[in-house]
Amino acid sequence: MSKVLLYFTKSIVLLIFKETLMTARLLTVLSAALLLGSCASKPDVVTIGYQVTPYGELIAKNKGWYEAQLGAKVVFKQFDSGRDLNTAFASHSIQFGLLGSTPAAVGISRGNKVSLIYIDEIIGSGEALAVKTKAKIASIKDFVGKRVGVPFASTTHYSLLSALKQEGVDPASVKILDLQPQDIFAAWTRGDLDAAYVWEPTLSKLYAGEGQELTDSGKLAEKGVVTALVELVDSEFAKKYPEIVVNYLKLQQKALDLYKSSEDEAGTALAAELGVDKTEALKEAKGFIWLSLQDQVKYLGTGAQKGPFADTLKSTADFLVGQKAIETAPDLAGFQAAIDTSFLEAALK
Repeated sequence: MSKVLLYFTKSIVLLIFKETLMTARLLTVLSAALLLGSCASKPDVVTIGYQVTPYGELIAKNKGWYEAQLGAKVVFKQFDSGRDLNTAFASHSIQFGLLGSTPAAVGISRGNKVSLIYIDEIIGSGEALAVKTKAKIASIKDFVGKRVGVPFASTTHYSLLSALKQEGVDPASVKILDLQPQDIFAAWTRGDLDAAYVWEPTLSKLYAGEGQELTDSGKLAEKGVVTALVELVDSEFAKKYPEIVVNYLKLQQKALDLYKSSEDEAGTALAAELGVDKTEALKEAKGFIWLSLQDQVKYLGTGAQKGPFADTLKSTADFLVGQKAIETAPDLAGFQAAIDTSFLEAALK
């Protein structure tokens, strides 16, 4: 009996030793995993897609604020239009990007995994419909048979189509050409266009080249055609790195504060990014209504109370469906879900 008891005792001790050893190894693995997780709390690189137009992000870019604020290497990638930014978001090659509200509505409608987190600016005279002085265009009704350049699926495209509809002009009766801003300027210079709906700084170049304003996005906004510049973020990235998104929003407020407190310094930063002198940079900046973090709530709402900007995106998308520019659009709830105010609310605390 004693030998049997001794055998079982040794077996139990050996089993306890093995289990203890396995537990120690498991704890070591878990500790290593936790350590790796903490080291991976920041991404190696954050890629920000931007456009050359006067807004806060360019001020922060010029001042070199991003890497210190976000705690990661930041790469800026320039795009000519929101359509190209949508393509970049679809391939997850950028994390943040500035688009007009129209391409943002298009991207959401097409299923891009993005969240709208911020409205940089409401568009006013910074986007306008310029006409050649010798084209004999006195009103929208004179566009029949004329050649008009505009980047398709952009805010200016939406504004142009809306202006034609309001005046009862069939878009099919107008030669609307899909051109990026730099291509619009080249075509304008060659004499290939009668008009163009585009944004700064290309717009001022058209005015300098025998052009004049017929209408602008601020005037159209008074008639209910509201457009804006908005910031989107890759949804998966935002979920993984919420602190970076919050800090990104705080940077936009910092840039706005500089613009309001020291127009001269902000103008110098914008001029360097836009490739114009300071006077022109500030003139272009005043063509937009800049919004603070607090202003965002009026448009975007909160998690508890949705704001009216989702309705703007929905009406934009529905209009584009009617114009056969896109096939389908989500319901209002789909656009409301695409607006994530959690980062804004955290930045405001």
